[in-house]
Amino acid sequence: MLSKGVDFIRGHRFLAGYYCHLGVNSLFFAVDRNRTPEIEMEPSNTLLKLRKFLEGRTGKAIGDYNMIEDGDTILVCVSGGKDSYTLLNILLALQQRAPVKFRLIAMNLDQKQPGFPADVLPRYFESLGVEYRIVEADTYSIVKDKIPEGKTTCSLCSRLRRGIIYRTAKELGANKIALGHHRDDMVHTLFLNMLFGGKLKAMPPKLVTDDGAHVVIRPLAYCPEKDIARFARGMEFPIIPCNLCGSQENLQRQKIREMMEDWDRRYPGRTEAVFTAMQNIVPSHLADNTQFDFRGLTLETPVDEGDIAFDAPEILLSGSVRIVPAIQQELP
Repeated sequence: MLSKGVDFIRGHRFLAGYYCHLGVNSLFFAVDRNRTPEIEMEPSNTLLKLRKFLEGRTGKAIGDYNMIEDGDTILVCVSGGKDSYTLLNILLALQQRAPVKFRLIAMNLDQKQPGFPADVLPRYFESLGVEYRIVEADTYSIVKDKIPEGKTTCSLCSRLRRGIIYRTAKELGANKIALGHHRDDMVHTLFLNMLFGGKLKAMPPKLVTDDGAHVVIRPLAYCPEKDIARFARGMEFPIIPCNLCGSQENLQRQKIREMMEDWDRRYPGRTEAVFTAMQNIVPSHLADNTQFDFRGLTLETPVDEGDIAFDAPEILLSGSVRIVPAIQQELP
């Protein structure tokens, strides 16, 4: 039997141009995930292809990580930014075609920052006909009171938001919480932790909250930010700029973003390559004693891949494109 996560994907026949091969306990999409829809056509067709592209990637992430199951109630966090608008829009579209039944509740946290247009999101939610909850909490004043001027506010702000979101999910009976983080966010977090935290740790596509009460999912895990941005522009979402966290120029995350953007300009496909590497971890070829027993390593210990340090690597990018270096340098 296929899992319901796989059934979720099987139910989507909207993937024009995609080929889906289903077998027992397996799912394979022959999709070049580096490829984005062409734009040399009428705008309406462009937007349709882009929607199908994002729905395809979102559906595959949901299936790969079994994010949504029958009977789930999902609290979808919507801040008013491009990512969360796209998340809600795509999930609503998938909900109509999914073979499993699940409930969506949109939520916005009004943090009372100056200039926040409190009427925008309720109007938008009502236009979609989606259930929603607006939660008012003056976290802005708390953050400004506790964090000195010039310092980044993310650490305190995110802790306050998490507590409110978890409480709201419990009140509404939601067992899952959907966040709008995308592929680039996950890669940036990897470098952020690696370069500034000394830890090989990223942003997981699915996790259990600290209190064990909810599962947090990131359905846009396979979606590139550039495509989300194009979709948001095409859909003309009523974007609400954030003047709390993302606009801070001295954020370490912003520095990582600039580094990756420069890297992708010079070496296209690097972000995708890093994300693929995050899905192919080999603990025996790193250096963490807690993940692999190096001290107890003997000739009898089975080791993944063995000693292939000097072999030409075969890099399988998501999209079934295998890259083998044309030139293999000889050792001196």
